[in-house]
Amino acid sequence: MSSGFGRALDRLTIYLPIILMGLLALGTYWLARNTPVLQAPAAESAPTHEPDYFLRGFSVKSFEPSGRLRSDIRGAEAKHFPDTDTFEIEQPRIRAYNNATGALTVASARKAIANGDGSQVQLIGDAVVTREPPANAPPGQPKLEIRGNFLHAFLDVERVRSNQRVEIRRGNDRFEADNLDYDNLDRVMQLRGNVRGVLQPRER
Repeated sequence: MSSGFGRALDRLTIYLPIILMGLLALGTYWLARNTPVLQAPAAESAPTHEPDYFLRGFSVKSFEPSGRLRSDIRGAEAKHFPDTDTFEIEQPRIRAYNNATGALTVASARKAIANGDGSQVQLIGDAVVTREPPANAPPGQPKLEIRGNFLHAFLDVERVRSNQRVEIRRGNDRFEADNLDYDNLDRVMQLRGNVRGVLQPRER
C-alpha cells in the first residue's frame, strides 16, 4: 500500500506544476475580468460658435489710460462668443471720442459684430456713421455722414471701410460708390466702382 501511495505521490509531483499554472491562469483571468478599467481622459472638444453669456439693455464704456472716456457702446441685446471673442449686438448705438481733437463719431445699425475690446465694429443693416466736426473746427463746417447696408468701423484709428454700396453726405454734397475706404486721420476718402457725386455751390 505504501508503494501505491508513493506512486500516486510521484504522479502528483509530476502534474503539480501544470496544476499550479492552471490555477495561476484562472486567477489572472478572474482579476482581468473584475479589475475596473481606467478610462482615458476625453479629448478636449473644439470650441463651438455658441454664446456663453448675454447682455440686455446694456452700456459698455472703455477709457484711455488717462481716464478719459474713449467709447460707449449700447444695445438692446448682446451675445458673447468665446471661440472668436466677439459680440453680436442688436440695435447698437456707438459713440467714439477723439480726446485729442474733441471730435465725436456716432454709429448705429440694426445689428453689429464687435471684437472683444470694441476697437472694431461691423455695422449691418441701415448702417450710419456720423463724424461730427472737432471742437476746433471753423464755424459752419458740416458733419460727415456715411450710410450703407454694411460699414466696417475701426474706432481706434478712425477708419471706415465697406465693400458694398455706400452714400456719403457732407452738408449738401452727396456721393455714392460701390465701395469705400475712408481714413479720417489722413483726411483721405477713396471711392471705387460706379462713383456718382453732386457738389452744391458754396455760399459766399
